[in-house]
Amino acid sequence: MKPKWYVLIVTVVLIQFSGVHSQPPTPVTPEIFCKHFLYGYPLGAPPSNDLIIRDCHALSNNDTTKFADWVCCYLTCHEVDGDLDLERNWKNDPWLDPAETLEGKPTGQDDYRGASAAHQYDRGHMAPLASFKGSRYASQVNFYSNIVPQKDDLNQGPWSQLEDKERQLVRKYGAAWVMIGPLYESAMPPLPNCDEPHTVPSGFWRIVAVNDLGTLRVAAFIFPQDTARRSPIMDHLTTVDTVEQRSGLDFFWQLPDIQENALEAANSTTWASSWVN
Repeated sequence: MKPKWYVLIVTVVLIQFSGVHSQPPTPVTPEIFCKHFLYGYPLGAPPSNDLIIRDCHALSNNDTTKFADWVCCYLTCHEVDGDLDLERNWKNDPWLDPAETLEGKPTGQDDYRGASAAHQYDRGHMAPLASFKGSRYASQVNFYSNIVPQKDDLNQGPWSQLEDKERQLVRKYGAAWVMIGPLYESAMPPLPNCDEPHTVPSGFWRIVAVNDLGTLRVAAFIFPQDTARRSPIMDHLTTVDTVEQRSGLDFFWQLPDIQENALEAANSTTWASSWVN
């Protein structure tokens, strides 16, 4: 028979050993390779979000707000130049449950009905329809998962103008990466005839990046919902750091830390003004 002190020591060791191995493993961020992502997809969206990757864009759909937390698209001359007749033919997203996103016809319920008259909300594209005139997949950006309520002055003013500037960038550099998403910093009126709980964004961010002969150039912008139609684009220039702080997302995380930190803190006024103005 073993002495009592021996049994006690073995018991303590087993308990400690068991405790060490019962700790949950450190979560590992998955690497997802996709042409729409530049040094990683935006981190920080809720784990319950749905990740959707399509030919024209990728997005992370938020089940609570009913809108995408981010949308990424990789644009080349093949996409932006063409003669396709693009129509705003809104469609329900077939990859999402009706309770996870907003809807329109043919379900019989148009969640955006009356939104323009009540609150001047347009059905705003995040990945822009006009940037896919050369793509046979252009209709993908008409899915409601890529649409947000956006004030008409913003949507038809500086937001649309910046999209046009992006297409000019693609023609100059051959390609561009664009990331877009909402901000929820103040309460906005909901859609008047939407039958699902949702949260209308109070603003939007946009990050544009190109490869300039081996140099990564990036410009970031933030637009409040109440942005005036004639508001200059450069008035909304900011840093990636600021977008991260206000959106809760993390960009370019696959870069070495020193390079990432410098890129995200940089003031890109000189480069942005060269193509925005």
